[in-house]
Amino acid sequence: MTEERPGAAASPSLWEREVELAAIEEAIDALREDRASRGSLLVFKGEAGIGKTALLAEVRRLAEERGCTVWSARGGETVTSVPFNVVRQLLQPALLSLMPDETREYLGDWYDIAGPALGIAVPGDRLADPQGVCDGLIAAVSRLARRDWPLVLLIDDAHWADQETLHWLAAFAERLGELSVLVVVARRAADATKERAGLLDAVAATARPTTTLSALTPEATAGLTRATLGEHADAPFCREVWAVTGGNPYETVELLAKVQDSQLEPVESSAAELRALNRSARGRGLVARLEGLGIEATRFAWAAAILGTGITVELVATLATMRPEKAMRCAHLLSAARILTETDRATRQVGDGDLEFVHPLIATAVYNAIPPATRTAMHGVAAEVVTASGLGAAAASRHLLKVHPDDDPEVVEQMREAAREHLAIGAPDAACRCLERALLEPPAPGVHAQVLYELGCATLLTSPATTIDYLQSALAMPGLVGGTRVDAVVRLSQALLHNDQLEDAVRTVDAEAARLGPGPAHLRLRAVHHMWQGLNPGEEHLPGRSEELAALAATCTGRNNSERVLLILRGFDLMTRGDNAEEVVEHCDRALVDGRLAPGLGWTDTEWGIEPLLMLATAYAYADRLDQAESLYTQALCAYESAGWSGGHLALAHAYVGLGHRRRGRLKDAEASLRESLRIAERVGRGLPLYWSTTCNLVETLLARGHADEAREIAERYGFAPPYPSTIVLPDARSVRGRLLLATGRRDEGINELEAAEKAAARGHHNPVTALWGSDLARALAHEDPRRAAELALAVRRRAERFGTDTALGEALRLAAALETGQRATALYARAVTHLEASPCAYEHATARVEYGIALRSAAELHKGLTLARSCGADGLVDRAQRALDEGLGQTRVDDRT
Repeated sequence: MTEERPGAAASPSLWEREVELAAIEEAIDALREDRASRGSLLVFKGEAGIGKTALLAEVRRLAEERGCTVWSARGGETVTSVPFNVVRQLLQPALLSLMPDETREYLGDWYDIAGPALGIAVPGDRLADPQGVCDGLIAAVSRLARRDWPLVLLIDDAHWADQETLHWLAAFAERLGELSVLVVVARRAADATKERAGLLDAVAATARPTTTLSALTPEATAGLTRATLGEHADAPFCREVWAVTGGNPYETVELLAKVQDSQLEPVESSAAELRALNRSARGRGLVARLEGLGIEATRFAWAAAILGTGITVELVATLATMRPEKAMRCAHLLSAARILTETDRATRQVGDGDLEFVHPLIATAVYNAIPPATRTAMHGVAAEVVTASGLGAAAASRHLLKVHPDDDPEVVEQMREAAREHLAIGAPDAACRCLERALLEPPAPGVHAQVLYELGCATLLTSPATTIDYLQSALAMPGLVGGTRVDAVVRLSQALLHNDQLEDAVRTVDAEAARLGPGPAHLRLRAVHHMWQGLNPGEEHLPGRSEELAALAATCTGRNNSERVLLILRGFDLMTRGDNAEEVVEHCDRALVDGRLAPGLGWTDTEWGIEPLLMLATAYAYADRLDQAESLYTQALCAYESAGWSGGHLALAHAYVGLGHRRRGRLKDAEASLRESLRIAERVGRGLPLYWSTTCNLVETLLARGHADEAREIAERYGFAPPYPSTIVLPDARSVRGRLLLATGRRDEGINELEAAEKAAARGHHNPVTALWGSDLARALAHEDPRRAAELALAVRRRAERFGTDTALGEALRLAAALETGQRATALYARAVTHLEASPCAYEHATARVEYGIALRSAAELHKGLTLARSCGADGLVDRAQRALDEGLGQTRVDDRT
């Protein structure tokens, strides 16, 4: 390696960075090729002082030289608890440069969702969904990137970025293939908490191979020494500079500056003094140097380190309790000592102050040098200063997190208010930190349960298990009364349900109901009890529960939402039991107000949750009232998208839109919606009930399309196998898995699974449209046990007649026809076609047409079925019809039929 120095405009820290600079230039040039160029991510990792910041400064210079727009941000060691801090630094300057109307135009529907997180819009009344906010921030960058192409984003000290920013960055990095944006991230290998480290690893996994920056070689150190001190610096002196600094670029530059300040001659006889000089540039040496500037300068530096970001002379003066003119003198003194420097006006971000530390290492050293008791006290004063400055409770909370608990009710209220502000912008983790800190104060006895309740609500969308712990603790303490206590019980039961603890959810509601006398609260809890019981697929006492629900519903006129929910539950119960579909619809219709959802029962209302609405729409769907069902599913999707709820709620909405498509016979659309549901659900976590519902419907849809291998792959990937969840899945999961096993050649296993479904259905869920086992088991046993098959077919037909929909009757007749031959078969197929033609289920109609055409040996009927099958996207059925036409309408075997 030669002592050749980098370009004159470059930082000394760029020595021996040729490989990294080449990669940067290549990435910038690739970005600039055209507006459709793929985005990319570069990650530079290394120890403190290794030159990461200098490398990002060179990225800025090179990008701006080539006509790129550059936005930058940096993490801070003392502000890791401030949500969206780093992403705000990135985006605020671009957004605030626009007129308000322009900002709304660029962000569109995302303005009200992402705007509060960015600090450019007032939060709404609803709890913000973190995933929705994250998606909104991605949309904000993608839309602004089209305006400001080519766009380069720089993030320095990412190991100190806040957790919310890192969530966004990890998700954004996965989307870079769709966006023409270059992202360059610099981080240390350590110095990140477990949670942030995991997110940083996820970011790095999407980058080009992460580059770990190395220390300077002895040759490069010698070149840098001579470039700084003069060519007369001799070799022994240069070698000692390298030995003292270990080739760390920052330490090398600082040491050489000390050599210049002390006018030390760069020769071998002076080399022994280098270690002492180096100690004065960092750690205790830096602290001693700071103390040498005087008490006032030291106080000023301490106050600046406490603030960490947004360092203004005015704020520091207030925190350090000194007059403005004295504070200004201290700022100049610290600048001359290379401890503080004025913010670079060219790269200054919104929220930056007038001053910043020359290097994060200096900021850390100064902060750690503050005596612990003094540091804690200064954070307490800083919280007061920030609050008095009008920056709000959330801004003050990061300082209060550092203050020792002191039984202060005012701190409890400040942290509760900060938590509300954090939740309003989609930062539940930050809200939880504030509320957990409030618990340490601790709250007064009458407030303690309220804080626990608020903690449970804060985690409801993100962590059901955590919600359970907090709400159970809150309910075990005095302080929750009236509607708040009932709401806590209902939320706890919801969390238990979503954590696959259905029996616990029911017991929780029942225990609270037993404490209350008759009245609205008791009725609400009884409704919730029946709601959870209605989702129980294995309840042994189902008939008794249904009778109790029927008696309750009989008294309901729909005058309030508790009564409306009970009517919905009765309709859903009738549907799963396979009772008369007209009665199902009559109960569901009575739960509406002028054909619409009642106020307080909307998809984003939290009092009742989404379960009764999903039960309402599903009852309509299986009762052949698909217009009403699809209207509700579409409303759900629109409501969650407009509210920015991009987690489990949106996943469920897509899943049920997919169910509507499947029932309608739009199999391609159903598959697309269900796959999107699974994609979103991946971000929530596997094993939850929503996963089962979506996977089951996707497997069933793929089988209907004739894509058995894809269905098997989905089942294996998402664990669609026993043990089954404690909540009901529609269509019946065992039935669908049995159908899958038969379709993939595992006949004996398939029969066993269908027989297990039959035993489970003996508990009361007899609707042949949702519990598909009867038809498939009859077909599978048709040759080896025709008597048993006939008995099954007769039972399916009786249940279909009881339910009474055209779909149920048509499918029962199609099964009966499949077990017959000759004129008897064709007559049954003709009746099946008549019913299914009148039903809204096009795929079932297409199947009956094809089978009728084969039985009748009618090319005309086959062509009708073929046309319908193609419109449905039923590739397997299309192949079957075409094969029958090509083979001259030959009769197919029973076990070949769908």
